Amino acid sequence: MNETVVTTQGSTVEEWTRALAESTGSPGGGAGTGLMLAVAASLTSMVAGYSGDGGGEPAGIRTRARALREEALRLADDDASASKAFGAAFRLEPGPERDEAIRRASLDAAASSAVLGERAIAAIDDLAWLATNGNRSLVADVVVAFGALRAAVAGARTNVSFDLGSLRSAGATLDQVREQQPELWEAVEKLNGAMDRIDQLTAAIDHRAAPTDAT
Repeated sequence: MNETVVTTQGSTVEEWTRALAESTGSPGGGAGTGLMLAVAASLTSMVAGYSGDGGGEPAGIRTRARALREEALRLADDDASASKAFGAAFRLEPGPERDEAIRRASLDAAASSAVLGERAIAAIDDLAWLATNGNRSLVADVVVAFGALRAAVAGARTNVSFDLGSLRSAGATLDQVREQQPELWEAVEKLNGAMDRIDQLTAAIDHRAAPTDAT
C-alpha cells in the first residue's frame, strides 16, 4: 500500500495540519517552523503591498517576501524528509551502523534547520523597515508577522540545538560537537540574538498595535 505524501505545496491547510497532528514526526516541529516562516513572509508581502505605489523599498520588500514564502514551504518539506530519516536512525538496532545513521541524520536535520534560521534572520530587516515606514493602519499585521517570524527563529534555534545534542546518542560529547561542528553551534547563538532583536522591535510598536493595553 502506497503511503500518501503530504506536503506544504501539494496539500490543503486542512490536510497538512491533520498530518502534523499525527504521531509520525513527519511533518513535525521543524516543518512547522518552515510554515511559520512562510506566514511571516506572506504578511510581510501583504503589508509591503499596502505601503507603496508599486516602486521603491516596499516593492523590493514584497519581491523578497514572495520568494521567501515559496522557499520556506520548500524548506518545510525538506525538514519533514529529514525528520523521517532522523526517526528511522533511532529505530535501528544498537551498534556502529545505528551510531553512524544517527550522526548523519542529526547533522542533516541540524543543517536543514540552520538554513531555515538563516532565512528567518534575513527577513527581520524588511519587517523592521515596515514597522517604521509601512502603512500605519497595518501595524497589527506587522506585529503578527513578527510573532510568526519569532516562532520560526525559535523553532530553528531549538531544532538545531536538539539535533546537535542528539549526536551524544552516537557517542560524542557536547564539547566534541562544539569543536567538530562550529558553524552549526554558532547558528544557535545567532538565532538567540535574533529572538532578542525581534522582541525589541515588537515592543517598540506594540503600543500602536494594541492601544487598549495602555488603558
